[in-house]
Amino acid sequence: MYSRRQFIRTAAAAAITAPLIVKSSTVAGLGHVAPSDKISLGFIGCGSMGTANLNACVNREDVVLTSAADVWKQRLDVVLNRFKDCKGYTGYRELLNHSGLDAVIIATPAHWHALQAIDAAKAGKHIYLQKPMSMYLGESLAIRNAVRRHKVICQVGTQIHATDHYRRMVELVRSGNLGHISTVRTFFVMNDAPGGIGSGFNTDRVPEGLNWNDWVGPARMQPFNPNLVKDAYYHGFWMDFSGGWTPGMAPHITDLPVWALNLGYPTEISSTGGRFVLKDDGDAYDNQEILWRYPNMTMTWMFSSVNSHGWAFQNVDRTGIGYETGTRRRLGIYFHGTNGTLMTDYSSHILVPEGNKMDGMETPPQTIPSSPGQEHEWLDCIKTGKQPLCNPEYHVKVDVPVVLSLLSMQLGRSIKFDPVKEKIVDDKEATRLSIPEYRAPYKFPKEYL
Repeated sequence: MYSRRQFIRTAAAAAITAPLIVKSSTVAGLGHVAPSDKISLGFIGCGSMGTANLNACVNREDVVLTSAADVWKQRLDVVLNRFKDCKGYTGYRELLNHSGLDAVIIATPAHWHALQAIDAAKAGKHIYLQKPMSMYLGESLAIRNAVRRHKVICQVGTQIHATDHYRRMVELVRSGNLGHISTVRTFFVMNDAPGGIGSGFNTDRVPEGLNWNDWVGPARMQPFNPNLVKDAYYHGFWMDFSGGWTPGMAPHITDLPVWALNLGYPTEISSTGGRFVLKDDGDAYDNQEILWRYPNMTMTWMFSSVNSHGWAFQNVDRTGIGYETGTRRRLGIYFHGTNGTLMTDYSSHILVPEGNKMDGMETPPQTIPSSPGQEHEWLDCIKTGKQPLCNPEYHVKVDVPVVLSLLSMQLGRSIKFDPVKEKIVDDKEATRLSIPEYRAPYKFPKEYL
């Protein structure tokens, strides 16, 4: 009955040698690069996720990588050895001053995203920003406001949004075939129990060439851990550097219902969870449950890093006989309507009618054009001056519910939110905690609130 679901890790195409640099010019008043010019690209955070984004960009003849920055020389050198004409920097602010720079990929850990994106916007640079966009309500709104104020082109890196499958699901939901949808359920699970990423690795022995103080940046200082800096997967085990796994994965998954149902902000956010099983050097929750209340519906989120049961998405094949028993990542989205339920993930779907209520209903026509890829969307928009689909004006509707769920779990109570004023209602403590206090000398740019 059901097909095997695969957790898809988006991989970009292999890069080709960068062409000769031609200085780009900005079209007056539109804030974008002329179609005839090459885009001068900078790369901030030279890890694996950013490299996939970079590969997707530099396989175009109208893009040239001119600068890269990382606080770890070992990772920066990999990029500089590959792109001989690329200038290397150990600080992102120096990179933003690189002559002729048009745009940047920001693929650093999540705790750096707000400062770097806002500084890039202030410098007039177009931004490809890896998700999660932020870790706090204040950061999410400040990024959106900075992009708006400085009129730069910004795409948030939820690559699944660019797939044809998500487009077909949006069309199906909007067709009305499911009837009134009053509940959406979403989940992401895996199993790293009981040892997680391991323990006993905290140390003061920082590798040569890594500036640990600058890596930690605005976050709370703590001992170096070699597991933490491996890649984005490991960041999810530390609250200070990721907010846990939900900010990393929910934007891919809840993006579909936000898009398909044209959701605004939730009016009430309730979350509970904790670290119940894992025994490792991290401190992030291993279970989380979220309930988001919208004006006419609710949406839920379930996360576990200690059990990977995938509900109906664990079926072995379409016969419906037997379930796979292996441990792996699984995810799913359920749209519950009065006529039927749509079950979907990144690549497949099945409809479960309520009796005969969907008899005679036809597959809706394809009306949403295919994407050239999330990174290419962004590059095309830099040349046209139009914002891409996952710009911050849209993505705050995905990001804000997630960051408020972290705050609800931290406080142990529900949070009410005013969608019009974009403010927490009648909760002074939650309001205070929604704006981060950065480690000195870093300061949160409150002028963008």
